[in-house]
Order: sequence, then structure tokens, then C-alpha cells
Amino acid sequence: MKTIGFIGFGLIGGSIAKSIRKAHPDYKLAAYSRTRSSLEQALEDHTIDEIWDQVDASFSSCDYVFLCTPVSFNADYLEKLKPLIKEGCIITDVGSTKGNIHQAVIRLSMEDCFIGGHPMAGSERTGYAASSDILLENAYYVITPTAKSRPEDVQTFQNLVTDMGAIPLILNDKLHDQIVAATSHLPHIIASALVNLVRDSDTKEETMKQVAAGGFKDITRIASSSPVMWEQICMENRSNLADILKKYIASLNHILNDIEHANASAIRRLFEESGEYRNSIQDRSSGPLPKEYSIYCDIVDQAGAIATIATTLSVHQLSIKNIGIIHNREFEEGVLKIEFYEEEACQEAAEILSACHYQVYQRS
Repeated sequence: MKTIGFIGFGLIGGSIAKSIRKAHPDYKLAAYSRTRSSLEQALEDHTIDEIWDQVDASFSSCDYVFLCTPVSFNADYLEKLKPLIKEGCIITDVGSTKGNIHQAVIRLSMEDCFIGGHPMAGSERTGYAASSDILLENAYYVITPTAKSRPEDVQTFQNLVTDMGAIPLILNDKLHDQIVAATSHLPHIIASALVNLVRDSDTKEETMKQVAAGGFKDITRIASSSPVMWEQICMENRSNLADILKKYIASLNHILNDIEHANASAIRRLFEESGEYRNSIQDRSSGPLPKEYSIYCDIVDQAGAIATIATTLSVHQLSIKNIGIIHNREFEEGVLKIEFYEEEACQEAAEILSACHYQVYQRS
């Protein structure tokens, strides 16, 4: 039996704990967090076995310690843990930037007991209440060993990540930060900047906002993420982010030039090449938000139409995550959007509704 401690216990910490609890019900899980209400909830639902009120000798029993606080705080907890942990204990973190924490580990001479981690999964919601034992399923979990990490420790941690349902991917910390700057951090900046551009360009009647319910809202979904968290991420990874942002600005200037000079063939290539590359990307629940499992369905505009569909799916014991009318049809293939928690449920729902003679569409 292993003992696993958590410092910080929100969406990611709670989801990791629930995943470990499902895979290893005999493990002892304990947590410390400034938000005690989340710990009391986790104790009540049997995700954790104990609440620890401070970072003290309680952590000396741990085989693993997960640092799940904002990235700027994790280094402080490293220093507190150094005199407390036992021989063989592995400290890991879940931060979306790795360079700074690895520098802190070197400074504190803790390279032999630290293995960095970044579960590439998330949700629009935050906090323990939003955590789930399936959040990490099929998501990449980046592992960043130090120069002094023992191969057997890395392998054991890989096995634990696999037990959570995630896909371990070993990278060095510098390469990790370059990758996430382009694939995660820059998209958040683009989405937020685009939302603010539309806000600042809108009419007094807010007509742009009115018609932004379709494709615009979909591609800017990540702009709703935590401002505090993303401020810290951008500051932690500012060098890599600045480099990729300059490249993006240069590419926009090329596109602007092509549009101003009516270079139709260049614009066509832009969409052809981007479409081809995007279609080659595997569907996984990686990135800042999990993959969305949705279908679109044409329905007759009459009383009870939505209730009929909901009842049909309920009879087949399919849980609906979200359901709503799409008012802007520019990029959506149907008037009713139905979202599910799992891919299997989404596919089954499409087959059921199609068999009931509904026109159903799915997106790649």
C-alpha cells in the first residue's frame, strides 16, 4: 500500500486523486489545501482518507507528493517539503510550465526526488466540485524527469500515470515549455484577444455579440478560463510565448498582405494547408480543455420537440451533459446541439436518433 499526499486540491488535484482511488482503492490518500471545504467534501465522498491541516511531518509518510497549487507557489512548497520527506519519496507537480520548477529543484538540490508532470486535461469549470475520475482518460500526461531521476522511479511513475487512464509522454522541461507555448498558451491569448477585438468593434446595439453564438463562440471557448491562472502561466513561460507570438504576428502580416493585394491563391493555400494539417491531428482529450463530444440535430419547431429527444435518449440510459438551441447556423450543421460526457454515448445517441428518422450531424 502506498501513501500519496496532495498540496492543493482543486480540479486537477481532485481528478488525479479520484483516478488513483478508482485504480488503487487500497492506497492511502491525504491532502492539504487552503480551501478546507473541498477537503471536507473529498473526505465525505471517500476520495481521500485524511485531511492534513498544514505542511508538516504528516508528509513524511508519503511515497508520492503531488503539488497542485498555482505554478508560482509550488517552489515554496518544495522548500517546505525538503526536510520532511522520507527516502524514496517522489515529489511531482501538475503545472503547465516546467522550466521554473525544474530550476527551483536544482537550486534546492532535490533533483533525485523530483519528477515533473503536466496532465494535459482541463475543464471550463474549476475547483474540486468539478473534478472527475475520467478527466485524465486518454489525455497526454507529460513527464519531465530531472538529470538525476532514477530510471526505475520514472518507470514507476509512468505506471501510476497509466493507472489513472492517461497516456504518459516523457519530455525534457525546456522542450515541454516550447511545445505548450505554441499549442496551449498562444491559443488562449488569441482567443482572448479576438473576443476583446469583437467587443471593442461592436455596434452600440451589440449586434456582433448577438450573432456570435455559433462558430465564434465555439473557437473562443477557452477565453473563459481562469484569468489568475493564465496570468501566471504567461509570466512563467513568457520567453517561449514571446517567441511564438512574434511568429504568429508575422504570419498575420503575411495574410494581411495577401488580402490587401487580392492574392486569392495564397489565401486558398492557407485554408487548404491548415485544413490538411488539422485533419491529421489525433483526437484526444489533450490540451487546456477536454474534447467535446457533440451531435447536431435538425428538429421541427414545435412544442415538446426537445423533450421528445431528451426522453428518447433517457430511455436508452444516455446521460446528456448539455443541450441547447443553436441560433447561428453559419458554422453549425443543425439547430439543436447535444453534448455528452463520453465519446461512446455520443456515437450511440447519433445512431439512435438517426434510427428515429432525425437528421443528425457530427463534427470531426
